[in-house]
Amino acid sequence: MYPRAFHYHRASSLPEARALLAQLGEDAKVLAGGQSLIPLMKLRFANPTHLVDLNFIPETSYIREDGKVLRFGPLTRHAEIEASEVAAKIPILHDCAAGIADVQVRNRGTLGGSLAEADPSGDWAVVLMTLSTEIRCLGNAGERTVALPDFIKDAYTTALAHDELVSEVRVKIPPKGSGGAYLAFKRAAPVYPTASVAVQLIIEDGDFCRDASIALGCVGLTAIKAKNAETALRGRAITDKSIAAAAEAARAAADPQPDMRGSADYKRALIGALLRRAIEVAVRRARGEQVEINHLYA
Repeated sequence: MYPRAFHYHRASSLPEARALLAQLGEDAKVLAGGQSLIPLMKLRFANPTHLVDLNFIPETSYIREDGKVLRFGPLTRHAEIEASEVAAKIPILHDCAAGIADVQVRNRGTLGGSLAEADPSGDWAVVLMTLSTEIRCLGNAGERTVALPDFIKDAYTTALAHDELVSEVRVKIPPKGSGGAYLAFKRAAPVYPTASVAVQLIIEDGDFCRDASIALGCVGLTAIKAKNAETALRGRAITDKSIAAAAEAARAAADPQPDMRGSADYKRALIGALLRRAIEVAVRRARGEQVEINHLYA
């Protein structure tokens, strides 16, 4: 199927794109990587009258280390993050970027576009929820900064006004002794995960967990912060018992819907298994080990 007819606008700067959105009204959509929007347009689930293309705006794709913060341009591609030595300072970012769909999607899809889409099955919100992440938004009144938990409001709903754009994503580099991991279970590489888990830990003295951050994906309308699972680890030694308690708490926090990918009980079981593996990898990385992981496939 082909999209309905639309008017195409090529923006030369972010301020121009913002002005176009304000001028064209609610029927205008932004085109970044297009990996979410274009399929919806082809199925005619999305029917914008105007399309504002950001892809020809200079200086919108970058990864920069600024003190203790990594700064990402809104059109930074997943593949660029996958290959970046700077982004690799936070290994969980590499886990995420390297596991998104296939090469074609990673070469086109963007970090800013993914977050602005707020797809409940997306990867980036889950991973960045375990880190200190801020979204810079450009609007009529200038730029404002929104913490990620306040940015994503609901499924496909963010704090962005219609004429606002993501102008930058900022991620604080975790302190020494930190380690993280992101794991997803998929039927095949190009499809969305059935369930996913992101873990970020601070480990002291080999196995003592000073802090823990855990997020669950694809088992709710937004990424779920598993606070009770974090509590099961925080301030305790990482043992089989504490990991089992965290896995049980994560299963309880999950709120999945049955669909073609599996039943609700099946997805909860996946969450527990994925969390166990992610914790083990995160602990090893926090100890300084170089650990490579891959998503699990049916």
